[in-house]
Amino acid sequence: MIKKSQFLSLIRQGDFKELFISEMGWNRYRGYAQLPPIVVDEKEYNISAIAEIKGFQILYCEVDEIPTQSLAKKIDTKLRRQAFDYICIYRLRNTTHDLWVVPVRTNEKRDLVLVEYDNGNAEVLYQKIDGITFDFDEETNIVDLRSKVQSAFTVNSEKITKDFYAGFKKQHKAFAEFITGIDDHIEATKNKNKQWYASVMLNRLMFCYFIQKKGFLNFNVHYLREKLNEVRAQEGENKFYNFYRSFLRRLFQDGLNTPTHTKDFTDIFGKIPYLNGGMFDQHQLEADYADIDIPDEAFIGLFDFFDKWNWHLDTRLTASGRDINPDVLGYIFEQYINDRAQMGAYYTKEDITEYIGRNCILPFLFDKVRTATADSPKAFAPDGFVWKTLRESGDRYIFDAVKKGYEDFNSIPESISRGLITEEMRKEYSETPVGELPKTHVPLSELRSEWNTRTPEQWGLPNEIWRETIERLQRCDDIFDKINRGEITSINDFITYNLDIRTFAADLLAKADNRFVGWFYHALQEVSILDPTCGSGAFLFAAMNILEPLYEICIDRMQEFNQQNPVLFKTELAEITDKYRSNIQYFIFKSIILRNLYGVDIMVEATEIAKLRLFLKMVAVVDVDRRADNLGLDPLPDIDFNIRCGNTLVGYANKEQLARSLNGSVSGSLNDYRANIDFKETRYIILQ
Repeated sequence: MIKKSQFLSLIRQGDFKELFISEMGWNRYRGYAQLPPIVVDEKEYNISAIAEIKGFQILYCEVDEIPTQSLAKKIDTKLRRQAFDYICIYRLRNTTHDLWVVPVRTNEKRDLVLVEYDNGNAEVLYQKIDGITFDFDEETNIVDLRSKVQSAFTVNSEKITKDFYAGFKKQHKAFAEFITGIDDHIEATKNKNKQWYASVMLNRLMFCYFIQKKGFLNFNVHYLREKLNEVRAQEGENKFYNFYRSFLRRLFQDGLNTPTHTKDFTDIFGKIPYLNGGMFDQHQLEADYADIDIPDEAFIGLFDFFDKWNWHLDTRLTASGRDINPDVLGYIFEQYINDRAQMGAYYTKEDITEYIGRNCILPFLFDKVRTATADSPKAFAPDGFVWKTLRESGDRYIFDAVKKGYEDFNSIPESISRGLITEEMRKEYSETPVGELPKTHVPLSELRSEWNTRTPEQWGLPNEIWRETIERLQRCDDIFDKINRGEITSINDFITYNLDIRTFAADLLAKADNRFVGWFYHALQEVSILDPTCGSGAFLFAAMNILEPLYEICIDRMQEFNQQNPVLFKTELAEITDKYRSNIQYFIFKSIILRNLYGVDIMVEATEIAKLRLFLKMVAVVDVDRRADNLGLDPLPDIDFNIRCGNTLVGYANKEQLARSLNGSVSGSLNDYRANIDFKETRYIILQ
C-alpha cells in the first residue's frame, strides 16, 4: 500500500493520474479521455477520464465552486450515460480543496457519497484506498470492483449514529427536567407530556441545525448558538426575557411559520424563510399548557452537544468523522421503539422495507402502464419493446451477489466440479438396467467430499460453502438461459427469479418512445401508497427511494422530447415551471409526498418524526439563493392529510363516520377532505 506521506503529497499536488496509475495499480484510460461537456443550470463541466479498470473510470474536473449534493446529483444524472461506474474528483480551481463523488448502491438505490477535504487533509480518504489498490498483475472483474468500491466508500453511519444517540438520550433526559409548566407535580421521567414536549423541541431544534448548515437561517451556519449568546447578553435590558420565551417561540411561530416578516422582526431575527408545513405552528401541548418555560441552561448544554457534530442534509464525509444526516432521526426513533418493545411496536430495517416496497410498487406500476391505453399492451407482447429489451440484456438484471463467480464457473477446482451432475452422467444412469449401477459409478458423497468447505473469494460470497455456491451459480445459469430464450414475459417473473426490476424500469424509460414515457409518468402520478402503521416513515422512505429516480428519468426524457417537439408534454412540464420555483428535484419530492405517500400511526410522536424527515428531504435539495424570494425555497406543503395519527385497527367503518369526525375539527373545507377521501378510496397500495 502507498505510504501516507506519498499519498498526501500527490493529493496536495493534484496529481491524481500518478496516484491511481503508478501507486494504486489502475490502468491508463484508453480512448478519448475528454468526455463531452455536461451542462447543468447553465454551467458547463468539462470532465476527463484519467484511469480505469474494467470500465470503472476515475474522472477529474476543475470547478469554480465545489458542487453541493443536489448539483452533484444533477451532474450524475447526465454523466451516468457516459460513465455509469466512476469516482469523480472535483477540484476547486487554484486550490487544494477537493470533493470526491462516488456513486454507490444503498438498498438497491443509486446514491452518492461525498468526501470533502481542504489543504490536502485527506486522511479520511487514506483509510479507504487500500480497498481499491491493486497489484499490477492482479486480475479483477467489474462485479468485484464495484463491490470493493462499495465497501470502501459506503458510509457506515451505524457507529456514528449510535454515538450520537447515546449522547442524545442523555440530553433528552436533562432537557425534560428543565421544562416547567407541564404537570410539574409529576416527576419528569414519568411525565409523559413533558417527555413528549422535550421530543417536540429537540426535533424542531435538530431541524434548525440541519437548515442552518445550508445557510437558511440568516446565512449563518452557527445561527442558534450565536442568537443564544446574544439573548443571554441582553437579558433583563427590557429586550429579552429568556431564549425560549422571547426568541425561540417567536422564531418558530412568527418566523418559520409566517409568510411575511416585519422590519422589526428581521432586525432581531435576520432573514428567515417561511417554511409552512405546520411543524412550527403552535403545538397542542403549547395550547394546553400556556405557562411552559425552559431556562437558558437547557439550551447551553444541548447546543454544546449539537455543536460537536457536522450536520449535513446529504451523504457526506469530512475529515472529522462526526458527520450526521437526517437518517439519524430514524435511528433515534428505532431506539425509542426498541426501548418500548413491550408495546408490541417494532422498527423494520431498510433492507426489508426496500425489498417489500420494490416488489409491490414496481409490478403495480408496470400493470398500470400495460393497461394505460388501447396501444400500451403492444409494448408488453412477447415480441414487444419491453421483453425484447430483457432478451438483449444478458446478465444485466441478475444481481451482482447472485452472479458472483459466474464468469469463472467453468474454472472451479476439479475436486469440486467432479461432484456436478452432467448430462453424460444422466444419460449413463438412464441407460443402465433398473436395479444396477453404471460401471463408472462413484458414490455422490465421495464426489462431493469437499463441498462443505469454505468457497474461495474468487467464486463465493462471504461465509459461503461450495454446496451453497454451486446451487447459487446453477440457479444463475438457469435464469440466464431463461432470459436469453425469451421465456420471461411477465413482470411477476422478476419477483419470482429475484431480478433487478428497478434497473430494468430505468433502462426501459431511457430507451422508450414518448408514448411509453407518458404512460409511465401518469402511472407514477396516480399511484397511492399507504403504510397503515408508518412509525417514523421507514416504509414511506423506501417507497420514495423507489419512485424518485423514476420521476427523475421520466422528466428528463419528457424535456428531451419537448425540445424536439414543443407540443409534447407541454402540460406536464408546465406544472414544474409554473408552480415550483426551487428546482426539479424539489418538485419531484414534493409530488411524491403529496401525491403518492400516505401513513397512519397510533403514536403521535412517530408521525411528527415522519413529517420532520419528509420536510428535511425536500429542503436538502434546495440551495440558498440570497436574491430570491423566501431564499429560493418553496414553502413546504401541508401534509397533515397524508401523515395522520390514528388507530388503523379500529378506524372508521365508512366514509360517513370519517366525515362526521372531521366536521368542525379540521382546518380547511370539509368538502376538500371529502374530495380527497373519494379520490383516494380505491387506489392504495398497502405496505406491510
